[in-house]
Amino acid sequence: MIREQIFDIINNQIRDNNPPETKQTFDRLLKQGFDDFETRQLIAQCLAIELFNVMKHGRPYNNERYIKNLLALPKEPLE
Repeated sequence: MIREQIFDIINNQIRDNNPPETKQTFDRLLKQGFDDFETRQLIAQCLAIELFNVMKHGRPYNNERYIKNLLALPKEPLE
């Protein structure tokens, strides 16, 4: 299932601290009271935007936008 694959990417980003904003956002959202699953779901929204743009539109991965969306969570990410 796609969600598990996206969660695997998030787990790898947290483990590797790359980008560091993923782990920072994960920790921040947990401190704000979101549970583990909700936190991963929020981060997954940001990642899904990037994957969609790569797959659907053939655009390069936009790390700057990804980080900007992570930092704005829990606000819904911008496409």
